[in-house]
Amino acid sequence: MLSTTAHAGNTAAIPNDIPPGTTLAIGDPKTQRALELSGEIDKLPFKVKWANISGGPRTIEAFRANALDLGSVADIPPIHAVWTGLPVQIVAASFRKDAVNHPIYKLGIAPGAKIDTLADLRGKKIAYSPGQAQGALILRVLQKAGLTQKDVKLVEMPSTGDVYANALASKLVDAAPIAEAIQPRYLANYGPDGGKLISHELRDDPWYIYARQAVLDDPAKAAAVREYVKAWGRASRWIYEHPEEWAKGYYVQQQGLSPADSQFLIKSAGEPDLPPNWTDAIARQQQTIDLLAKETGKPAFKAEDLFDRRYETFAAQAVSNVARK
Repeated sequence: MLSTTAHAGNTAAIPNDIPPGTTLAIGDPKTQRALELSGEIDKLPFKVKWANISGGPRTIEAFRANALDLGSVADIPPIHAVWTGLPVQIVAASFRKDAVNHPIYKLGIAPGAKIDTLADLRGKKIAYSPGQAQGALILRVLQKAGLTQKDVKLVEMPSTGDVYANALASKLVDAAPIAEAIQPRYLANYGPDGGKLISHELRDDPWYIYARQAVLDDPAKAAAVREYVKAWGRASRWIYEHPEEWAKGYYVQQQGLSPADSQFLIKSAGEPDLPPNWTDAIARQQQTIDLLAKETGKPAFKAEDLFDRRYETFAAQAVSNVARK
């Protein structure tokens, strides 16, 4: 039987030196591009096998195949990994300052759905993706609206690409969480017919780097992870401080978005917050675990065990060191 208990964490000190030839397989396309644009990518003191993998399902699949060491995800995939018996731990955490005013998602409303407030979701069909951040957000939204799963119809579907937007357009669902990158396009395409976006006014900003436990148990790889966390922190700050370079080099050239859409995303993202202390983050993660456990029937576990706090200060320190130069 697979264990559904989070790993209690490592206590061994992270080695100072990274042995020659140490390699990490990393699925973090956004940071990869930031390191390329900033010129920092060749300064990493270990070898990297970059993988064009992001999001919970694909990352967990690659973890299980031992094809990936580190992944970049929101708050739900690490929880889901534990519940599927996959030992993982979070090694870096990022949030957004003024998070409520800089949400990652808004609720997309289908043309003609007659939803103006969260309370209007009663009796409606809502897109739902278990095991992903979008699914957990829907459960939080229902909780805020004083509704339960029995008060709505959750329609399970993957949240990749334009799936949710297309489901709204075809009226397969009445509401769905729509990510920033898709919001302008959804309004442009379906706004004239009555499609719209409404705010949920909840925090949906956690973003983590997490690793397979076996990676963190390997002293050489654990040391390389420390240096990647530092580079990730610097890259997060570089993105914020170089908006025009980021808009052109990532959103336009790599993601194929229009200049107007790229500017929308730059303004929407706000300033990153890389906390040097994870106590508040762990408390919020515990609330999420408890909510999901209640709503899905899965066993609750200690959020503390999901974080490898040996890495807690590295990202913030790396940003601070750059600021002092």
